[in-house]
Amino acid sequence: MNNAASHAVFKPLVVIPVYNHEQAIGAMVDGVRMHALECLLVDDGSRASCAAVLDALAQREGVHLLRLPHNQGKGGAMLAGFRNAAQRGATHVLQIDADGQHTCADIPRFIAAAQATPDAIINGTPVYDASVPKGRLYGRYLTHVWVWINTLSLQIHDAMCGFRVYPLAPVLSLINEETLGLRMDFDPEILVRLHWRGVQIQSVETHVRYPTDGVSHFDVWRDNVRISRMHARLFFGMLRRLPHLLWRKLR
Repeated sequence: MNNAASHAVFKPLVVIPVYNHEQAIGAMVDGVRMHALECLLVDDGSRASCAAVLDALAQREGVHLLRLPHNQGKGGAMLAGFRNAAQRGATHVLQIDADGQHTCADIPRFIAAAQATPDAIINGTPVYDASVPKGRLYGRYLTHVWVWINTLSLQIHDAMCGFRVYPLAPVLSLINEETLGLRMDFDPEILVRLHWRGVQIQSVETHVRYPTDGVSHFDVWRDNVRISRMHARLFFGMLRRLPHLLWRKLR
């Protein structure tokens, strides 16, 4: 992204991937709209009851709906959301989960940080309360270690948090040129690959709770296998890029 151009225009759009979170999504939309931001709901093949809730929400001012014909996973929903956001003229996408675990009151801090450094990713670093499942918490630390290995950097404090702001131009370049994981492997993989491309990543702390509607789509076995495979792919990708990454660190 051209630095001068990125400072001249700043048009964020909030993208929320939704899969059967009809009990929580209304409050999330209210939280987003409280900050006068437009949002795009990506219906990732939800059941009829959730689809009806999304249809009603899309009647509100500043709320848009993109409906996918079948469930593609969080990553697939976000990829569709990025492309739709670009068609709407957005320069940045704020990603936030639909289940209510993220604190909408922190949105202004994320937006302010993105506006101050529009070429960087503003990435959430979770501050958990007692509701976090211990297995999920410990599993995240293993992912953190692999991300630090695969980037040769500690710049990414947390690669699993789904609350972040992306500059859209480098994201579109990446997803048009490479294939990314479509499910729970998406969040860490896109950060690592953008880091490889030289996109800076800034961390912002945010309080996280689990989840308000009791619905989690994390499949302990399948998603952990996907994430393990993703780390292996990235490790071999890091080895191919090792001279470049080391040279960048030395510079």
